[in-house]
Amino acid sequence: MISMTHVEKWYGAFKALSDINLSVRQGERIVLCGPSGSGKSTLIRCINHLEAYQKGRIHVGGILLTDASSTINSIRREVGMVFQQFNLFPHLTVMQNCMLAPMRSLGLGKAEAATTARKYLDRVRILEQAEKYPAQLSGGQQQRVAIARALCMRPRVMLFDEPTSALDPEMVKEVLDTMIGLAEDGMTMICVTHEMGFARQVADRVIFMASGSIVEEAPPAQFFSNPTHERTKKFLGDILRKH
Repeated sequence: MISMTHVEKWYGAFKALSDINLSVRQGERIVLCGPSGSGKSTLIRCINHLEAYQKGRIHVGGILLTDASSTINSIRREVGMVFQQFNLFPHLTVMQNCMLAPMRSLGLGKAEAATTARKYLDRVRILEQAEKYPAQLSGGQQQRVAIARALCMRPRVMLFDEPTSALDPEMVKEVLDTMIGLAEDGMTMICVTHEMGFARQVADRVIFMASGSIVEEAPPAQFFSNPTHERTKKFLGDILRKH
């Protein structure tokens, strides 16, 4: 579903990604973890060209990602993304937030877009809030709306960029439960998160990044019980101490 081959990314003289090689199969769930500034968010933002990369190749669903707007739009129709901040349009209701992109980008009529919106709002258990505005919702509710909005584009891949980091602790579980449901439905997912319990429960592979590079990757049982790299061991030790 996704292939990244020798991908490199710079911000001026700063190398944000170094020789990234990653393949993700259809239906696979990948968790990216690592210290702040390790390149995790940059990596997933390159997949749908929110960030341009300078070297290497990225394929999504068999399409080579280039700078051509037609190619970028084709790939973005395949890839949904949920951010740390919910990025909902504050002047639109929950329902309108979910209907807008399918009508504009997929050409759905109003009735079909509304049916699709209701389906996915129900899927994330927030349909009863459909006529409210984002400011009337809790952070956890807004993030579930953001997930529903992404699903309304019927993506083949979902990217999550630390989706619980802006939430109060009591709201984290409702968002993680929604993501677990998507994983159980077979959605291809790449998730940047520090929620190691989620990684243990959901991930097929956990990938640890540091200094713009993939340092270690393994199934959760191996990753957590027997990490091989010293940087990974230190990161996991720091996480355990915090919790």
